[in-house]
Amino acid sequence: MGPFWNRFVHGVTAVNALMGYLSGFAIVACTIILVFEVVVRYWLAWPTDWEIEMSIMLLIVATFMGAAFTQANNGHVGIEVLDSLLSARANRWRNALGDALSMAFCAFVAWQSWQFFHEAWSDGRMSNTAWGPPLWPVYFSMALGMSLLSLQLLVQIGERHVRPHWEDAE
Repeated sequence: MGPFWNRFVHGVTAVNALMGYLSGFAIVACTIILVFEVVVRYWLAWPTDWEIEMSIMLLIVATFMGAAFTQANNGHVGIEVLDSLLSARANRWRNALGDALSMAFCAFVAWQSWQFFHEAWSDGRMSNTAWGPPLWPVYFSMALGMSLLSLQLLVQIGERHVRPHWEDAE
């Protein structure tokens, strides 16, 4: 399919792998924060107001930023029972349609998330809690994560459904 496509696939794969590992670190950080919260609140009787919200934000970041890495490694739930019921040709069409619809949905959610990010950034939106952190980092991770997932699905469509036909034509 050409050197540009190969570099694009390599770039998307590398960025998504990095985001996947950073998502793992976010989950570890969330665990440390929650253990800290338990220790200081129950054993030291210190009042806390930021740990739960920070953990929720880190889990949102980890979920969205790790979605493309999970997709690249076939980690999302699939309906494998249909593979044995349908012919190979029907399964190729089903998978292609599923990938295309998934990409369209993820691109729509990414577009909406970029709008949420822009509003939170430009309006200076803050959480309505005692801690009151800005909301734009969470919306940014949602937008970037869904954009990366959309790009991963584009790569998946190209590699699974377009490249085999392209190579057959050459």
